[in-house]
Amino acid sequence: MGQRATELKVAVTGGGGFLGRRIVEMLREEGHRVLSISRGHYPELEALGVECRQADLSDKSALRAALEGSDAAIHVAAKAGIWGKRSEFMATNVTGTENVLAACNALGIGRLVYTSSPSVCFDGQDHLNASNDLPRAERFISPYPESKALAEALVLDANSPQLATVALRPHLIFGPRDPHLVPRLLESAAQGRLARVGNGRNLVSLTHVDNAAFAHVCALRVLEPGAPCAGRAYFVCNKETVVLWDWINDLLEQLKRAPVTRSLPLSLARAVGALCEATWTLLPLRGEPPMTRFVALQLARSHSYDLGPLERDLGYREKLDMATATAHLVADLRMG
Repeated sequence: MGQRATELKVAVTGGGGFLGRRIVEMLREEGHRVLSISRGHYPELEALGVECRQADLSDKSALRAALEGSDAAIHVAAKAGIWGKRSEFMATNVTGTENVLAACNALGIGRLVYTSSPSVCFDGQDHLNASNDLPRAERFISPYPESKALAEALVLDANSPQLATVALRPHLIFGPRDPHLVPRLLESAAQGRLARVGNGRNLVSLTHVDNAAFAHVCALRVLEPGAPCAGRAYFVCNKETVVLWDWINDLLEQLKRAPVTRSLPLSLARAVGALCEATWTLLPLRGEPPMTRFVALQLARSHSYDLGPLERDLGYREKLDMATATAHLVADLRMG
């Protein structure tokens, strides 16, 4: 990385979150000065020597003030989830990203790494070893991927000689401090609500949080106007794909929990998902529905990705292979 890396002051939106915090930690390990921008207060980041500023993505003036003095930005903060009001996803993920871009341009911040999602390309079909040429979907049945697709387009369209941009699409992130993927999986299994959807042989790419974070660090290293990665999006995942339901049952077995034995045809799961969506919308009920059409398709279809472009253009190399990452996950869960 040389001298340039140690001189950067990098702003990370969502620095207190699952992925954001690991990015912040890696940036500090590499010698960067780091500024974390979040709505909450995170003393654990300040203990690492990170400057923390509070701002909401919807507040243009506060966001601009928070980004002041930065050389580069990594925009991780987002509203995620399988359910919620479309307006809320759009406000945070689309308008919030517009505000980040406006602040970067106004302040002369020359580099922006954006955390996107492979779901921006998910059209309900199998995607096996998909390349970066896979287009964004044209129709969406969930507001999260729709909002992320719109935001990703904004970021990549904003690439210019003044502001170099790149989008990274980490897929199904897991690891220490995971508040979403694996805890929800284990809770559903414990409550007997987990069932294989489809034939149970779908191949899926997962991403250890260290690999996802390191991809962002690699992007920051090489991103500049005219770089091969500027204005492009890249999939991020572990190299080895897994048979999703075999991986889930292996995880449950290692944790001495009952395996998933029930199964549902995809057509039935989609119908249940549509019914749940209608019920939660009309009544409305609290929390997330147990099934949606998007989740049914995600659980049944194959979605794996080609890391070649990420390795070629960003110099990325995997930190933890799938076997090691899973072993670490099991050890963490046993301790927890």
